[in-house]
Amino acid sequence: MSSIVGRLLNVLLVPVYTRVFATAEYGEVTEMYSYVTFLNILFTYGLETAFFRFYQNDTDRQKVYATSLISIVSSSVFLAGFLVLFSTPLASFISGERTIPLKPEYISWFAIIIAADAISAIPFAKLRQENKAFRFASIKFFVILVNVLLNVFFLVYCPAQLKNNPGSWAAGLYDPDFGVSYVFVINVVTSLLTLVLLMPELLRVQFKFDTALWKRLVVYALPLMIAGFAGMINEAFDRIMMPHLLADKSTAMEQLGIYGACYKLSILMSLFTQTFRFAAEPFFFAHAAKEHAKETYAKVMHYFVMMCVLIFLGVMMYMDIIKHFIGSDYFAGLKIVPILLMANLCLGVFFNLSIWYKLSSKTHWGAWLSLIGAAITVVLNILLIPLMGYMGAAWATLLCYAAMMGISYYIGQKHYPVPYDIRSFAFTVGMSLAFYFLSVFLHAGIQLSEGWSLAVNTIVLLAFAAVLVAYETRKNAYLRMLLFGKNKDADQNNQ
Repeated sequence: MSSIVGRLLNVLLVPVYTRVFATAEYGEVTEMYSYVTFLNILFTYGLETAFFRFYQNDTDRQKVYATSLISIVSSSVFLAGFLVLFSTPLASFISGERTIPLKPEYISWFAIIIAADAISAIPFAKLRQENKAFRFASIKFFVILVNVLLNVFFLVYCPAQLKNNPGSWAAGLYDPDFGVSYVFVINVVTSLLTLVLLMPELLRVQFKFDTALWKRLVVYALPLMIAGFAGMINEAFDRIMMPHLLADKSTAMEQLGIYGACYKLSILMSLFTQTFRFAAEPFFFAHAAKEHAKETYAKVMHYFVMMCVLIFLGVMMYMDIIKHFIGSDYFAGLKIVPILLMANLCLGVFFNLSIWYKLSSKTHWGAWLSLIGAAITVVLNILLIPLMGYMGAAWATLLCYAAMMGISYYIGQKHYPVPYDIRSFAFTVGMSLAFYFLSVFLHAGIQLSEGWSLAVNTIVLLAFAAVLVAYETRKNAYLRMLLFGKNKDADQNNQ
């Protein structure tokens, strides 16, 4: 719950950022946090998962904890020191030919942030392993609250005080020229605060480093790091490469800012799929030994897709309201939202399909599928971004996840066949797209006020829901006929 709420609260800062910062400034925020996703994997190098594996099975748990913690503290200090020491040449290299150069202090600040977060990962993992949910969640919630309050204070309250009451103490704390640096410095503060709150776990350890155990941990962890990198390429490669691949370097950061802000509007689908993942994996494994497990998995997929298409149409039909989640300067990128929503639907279906290699002990296929997706992402972004700008990045995301979904289904049906209702899947997704384009057609032909536009879209959404219910009812009646129609002598209870 703390993880989901944390993601949601951080997303709720987007309306602040997109109204306070210009598009190019928000592009800097988008870029820096895209690099964080990769560096987090490098700094933790799969050791958190390895800790879970060995802590549960090893007889000397304190030795596992001490070895893991010493390893990650040492490597984090080394890597952070390297980034700080070479921050200026790294900033120059990343900036390339664009007109807005990256500030070296950003790299130094994020080195501290990522190192602190990596070191925190092991104590947090220990709390999870020991079922200390209250302490785990309370630290997470408190740090998130401090982060949100500091952002609101420096980016909303202080500027208002400077404008209305220049002599107030709050106005004296605020420097308008500091800009997006407030976001990064606040993150430094909250990451270090997390370490302070975890001090009991960090200090309550016997500092004994076991070299043999460490080698086993690393051998187990490194393949996870490689798979993690592949997954992050699918997630963040477009935002990292966009400033370098766009032909017009003068507007590169503006386009990145618009893309990053509009990407957030697909958050409802993303949050649904992430929440589903938290619940689905334990459910799938718990049902693996039951008689009709595969039929259950097919049914879960069916209703998952139904929920996703309702989210897709709900967001698109009320985009005139939802778009105000971001500042008006970013509205030019709204055309990528339906593409990214469909991309997240494909990713959610891929999560459903992934159960085949987890239950059949063929987990190496998970890494291969991630690597295939990463290759598709890299190639399509290099080809499409120079031609189409951020629209190319959105299409690359959709095509990547659709390809991973299709390949996983094809291979999975050979190794662990599940009777997914592909016809219903195609009908449900196809009808949602048809109703979406119907709405686009109606609005293109008739000039409507915002109120009438919402009324028409509500009718379209209700009509789609009615078609979906009618289709499900008819399909279920047909299945009952197939099951029981030929057995005239079956008693009423069985029917």
